[in-house]
Amino acid sequence: MPPTALPSAQSISLIGAPTDIGASARGASMGPEALRVAGLQQALEGRGLQVRDLGNLSGPANPWRPPVHGYRHLPEVVQWNQRVFDAVHPALQQGRLPILLGGDHCLAVGSISAVARHCVDAGKKLRVLWLDAHADFNTSQLTPSGNVHGMPVACLCGFGPQELTHLTQMPGGGPALHPDQIRQIGIRSVDEGEKRFVHEQGLEVFDMRFIDEMGMRQTMLQALAGLDADTHLHVSFDVDFLDPDIAPGVGTTVPGGPTYREAQLCMEMIADSGRLASLDIVELNPALDVRNRTAVLAVDLVESLFGKSTLMRGWSI
Repeated sequence: MPPTALPSAQSISLIGAPTDIGASARGASMGPEALRVAGLQQALEGRGLQVRDLGNLSGPANPWRPPVHGYRHLPEVVQWNQRVFDAVHPALQQGRLPILLGGDHCLAVGSISAVARHCVDAGKKLRVLWLDAHADFNTSQLTPSGNVHGMPVACLCGFGPQELTHLTQMPGGGPALHPDQIRQIGIRSVDEGEKRFVHEQGLEVFDMRFIDEMGMRQTMLQALAGLDADTHLHVSFDVDFLDPDIAPGVGTTVPGGPTYREAQLCMEMIADSGRLASLDIVELNPALDVRNRTAVLAVDLVESLFGKSTLMRGWSI
């Protein structure tokens, strides 16, 4: 594919999910509006895409209570994810590319469950790129916090409360995801028990040491290997994937993340694949940001996901 290749789906649906129901800090509920203020729709339209903003989903308020049986706010988390599922799945059925505007990362259970069901119905293979500082593969037995934004990958792979692991009815009753369908990139904060569980399940993780040693280009070549015309590529972009020096507006900052250029290369190589078909943008917390700086950066990177490039290859003077 040429460096400026656009995904096959040219029609975008923006779906806001303004909640921090699964998070450890308040404020991610303001993320969707911050992305809009930063000009997300205008930026995508500038790439030649047709964008329809469906507004914000509604859901239960955050009760800010302690965990119950190992999970914080589980009934509310389930309701929010069901509403995300019910918004993302129809967009996919209509041939549109849904962009979920979070909200915290627990919402990926709903969005990726919808994508997984769509892939089964459409006869597509699914590949998920999880751009994050955290593996998000905790369970209630592994973490005392009970915050579900640290558990979505585990839930999607079938480890967690049935209300989330069976959010969508997959053929045969299996989980929405299998570990071999996901590639985690930028990981640098994993609990000890979680680390053992990740290894036991065989997740493919390109952590920051791998990126430091091999470079972002080699990382992305491996993460994208095997994609073809029958592959639906979903990107779940947690803004704390980025180094907090350039992206301070998140609730769980972890030093040592990708630089601006590394993040741009990551996004440009995803665009080069031509396979991007759905996207989450989550964990943006304007309450912790500086003059919406992190939202503006996120929009800049999303533009690169849709074909914007700083490269001069192929140009003649």
